[in-house]
Amino acid sequence: MAKLKTIYLAIIFLFLYAPIGVLIAQSFNESRYRGHWTGFTFKWYAELFENEEILDALSNTISIGFFSALIATILALVTCLALREVGKKWRAMFMSVANIPILNADIVTGISLMLLFLGMGIKLGYGSILLAHVVFNVPYVMLCIMPQLMALDKSFYEAALDLGASPFKAFTSVVLPELRPSIFAGFLLAFTMSADDFIITYFTRGAGVDTLPTEIYSELKLGIHPEMYALSTLVFFTVLIFVILFAINRKKLGQTEF
Repeated sequence: MAKLKTIYLAIIFLFLYAPIGVLIAQSFNESRYRGHWTGFTFKWYAELFENEEILDALSNTISIGFFSALIATILALVTCLALREVGKKWRAMFMSVANIPILNADIVTGISLMLLFLGMGIKLGYGSILLAHVVFNVPYVMLCIMPQLMALDKSFYEAALDLGASPFKAFTSVVLPELRPSIFAGFLLAFTMSADDFIITYFTRGAGVDTLPTEIYSELKLGIHPEMYALSTLVFFTVLIFVILFAINRKKLGQTEF
């Protein structure tokens, strides 16, 4: 029975990571054609840093992801704080309305935002992508923050006020530290959703502005450049290192608690 479990887990991991393994191997393939191995090389990594189109798309992806996640996190936090003070029925109704963008099809959201921006005279480009990503990121961040905020004992905040702290000081010293894990989780989720989005970005990007998903889509017509394989490999190992460091840090924090 134990062997069957081991084999089952091995198959699952193989199914999950075999495509990534193929991608990594292709990034070191001297041939630019998929499935045709001609030798080991690092030239695609060297050419990656000379490809301005891919580097611009990467820069746009990171900057839009960061700023949209930051703005969405701030807006979601303020909204959650306001919703906590209203009645239960109003809060439930507003949360239901806020969750509509999550349930709505991305193509509907993308076209709607494009028509809205054009109707308001907003030129499609970097700014329109940023605004669009903020719009669809806010509900996701709210889902991360709201449960922890509702579980927070309000008496701690009130006790800080009774001890002479200002409302801002009480919030930053008592409430904000308790919400830090959910805020951080919401920010990371928003950044990931932004970096991974294609449909909404495609309809709101305008001409001459690309993120990695739209850049990859445009390359499909003529074939994906091997530099994109190299970039994907670097991104994968960057995320892997981040996860390992996070796990090590979490393990150390768990040991210090005891």
